[in-house]
Amino acid sequence: MKQYYHTLIIGTGCAGYSAAERLFDLGVRDIAIVTEGRLMGTSRNTGSDKQTYYKLSLSGGDGDSVRELAETLYAGGGVMGEHALCEAAYSTRCFMHLVELGVPFPTNEYGEYAGYKTDHDPRARATSCGPLTSRYMTEALERSVQSKGIEIVDGQRVIKILTDDAGVTGVACISPKTGAILTLSCSHIVLATGGPACVYQSTVYPESQHGATGLAIEAGATLSNLEEWQYGMASTKFRWNLSGTYQQVLPRYISVDETGTEREFLHDALGNESLGFIFLKGYQWPFDVKKLPGSSQIDLLVAAECRKGRRVYLDFTRNPEGLEGGFDALPAEAHAYLDRSGALFGTPVERLEKMNAGAVALYAAHGIDLHREYLEIAVSAQHCNGGVAVDENWQSDVAGLYVVGEAAGTFGVYRPGGSALNSTQVGALRAAEHIAENPRKTNPISAYTPPKLRFGSSNIPEIRAALQAEMTRVAGFDRSTDGMRALLARMNTLYHDFFDTVSGENVSNAVEIFKLYDMVLTGRAILSAMLCSAESIGSHGAALVDGRPPQSGEARRTRTLTRGDASYIDAVSPMPNPELWFETLLARQQRK
Repeated sequence: MKQYYHTLIIGTGCAGYSAAERLFDLGVRDIAIVTEGRLMGTSRNTGSDKQTYYKLSLSGGDGDSVRELAETLYAGGGVMGEHALCEAAYSTRCFMHLVELGVPFPTNEYGEYAGYKTDHDPRARATSCGPLTSRYMTEALERSVQSKGIEIVDGQRVIKILTDDAGVTGVACISPKTGAILTLSCSHIVLATGGPACVYQSTVYPESQHGATGLAIEAGATLSNLEEWQYGMASTKFRWNLSGTYQQVLPRYISVDETGTEREFLHDALGNESLGFIFLKGYQWPFDVKKLPGSSQIDLLVAAECRKGRRVYLDFTRNPEGLEGGFDALPAEAHAYLDRSGALFGTPVERLEKMNAGAVALYAAHGIDLHREYLEIAVSAQHCNGGVAVDENWQSDVAGLYVVGEAAGTFGVYRPGGSALNSTQVGALRAAEHIAENPRKTNPISAYTPPKLRFGSSNIPEIRAALQAEMTRVAGFDRSTDGMRALLARMNTLYHDFFDTVSGENVSNAVEIFKLYDMVLTGRAILSAMLCSAESIGSHGAALVDGRPPQSGEARRTRTLTRGDASYIDAVSPMPNPELWFETLLARQQRK
């Protein structure tokens, strides 16, 4: 292992691996990937019924264009115009690169990559390899990285991005096994650590995912839109999104109280209208205040049952109330969909086997038999649409620090399902191109002196669990401004006295102390953004603030910026109108 690298990439998911192999192909060979654990993280360990990749349409006769895709991304609100245009313009290039690497996206016999509609998608741009799309992407990109001989520094948790007045100079890492500190110098850093999975109790992020947004916060980077999240129904025993086919087959929603009494609470509250809402949950999985009344009532009703101390389940073994007389009780859209899928028969699990057998097999592989047992669920945090503010090259306002994937704040209020996977590849390529074309000189890093850690009786699990539970209670999709203010004050107190308050059992707990510190740094910034947004905008997107309905149906043309725990509202940039005259672009290219 060397002491100095041109570029260090932090993270071994879709975004991190992509940045590394793109840099290598652009001639930047003095690079290494640093990771706490190569097999950890969201990209390798999460999915849904058919995990979606969103791209430009590449089949059929319906029209599409780069600008139209960009407008779809921009229309979600809170999105910078340059990010929308880049993610649209690079879409096909990045998708076909994955195809060439062996990611098995389905085609017809003539090579068309057929699509389907996903949430917030005006066209059928979505595609999928099944439940494990992001894993297949990660594995294909990893094979490419390994074939190029790119160094992977495994078993090192980055605990600080080192900087001077001119920008990044390196990183400090800690070994989870020994607690030993390692410092590495570099001129560029690509932060690809995923979203802040650590902050909520009810979450569908895999247990191996923590996030490291606090690294950027402590380095002085500005954050964007940290209040914008996606929440939706997920299983809790095995963390997995329950979108798409899991809802379209119409499972029963039941709650069980402390006496063991079961109740089909959706039908009690909504009558036969619940059937249509359950079906629509497949398309409309994320909670959305615009769908109140509508399918998002399901989320509120599930959360209400949980607050009463009841356990909530999906039951795929029996049909829900309302279907006693047959499928004619269904709304026309649901009836037509199941009919065309050949699934107007049987029980929910039998329909699921017919329409998406892999969705049943997935749970069986994790010891859950949907033919026989209920599936416990909760409304869970799934994706942070905010993150580190970056420019059109995915560089933060800390020189030399680039942020790609979910860690970057590029997604806005609404995003089409699967656009996050496209963004991992586009952001990685844009960052790699900019790094390759813009060398920067740095001074060798000075010695890093870590804070003094306390050991003895560990209070980490207790503090972490209490903060996560309170975040879920007051700062999830159903937010309380009073509750968030109280929690922010609590986190601020902990932050200022952190290393005098938190203790681990022994040196092997050192990495857990730094993870909790990252969680507190990130939680403060998220709560600040949420409170700023609540006061300025109120309920919108996935945030129902103090039970109030949204004030405006207009697409958001602002974003919330945060530094430390201070936030303010700023305008988003318009869609660029760049040069498209071919002769001009050809002449520009020939001058390079």
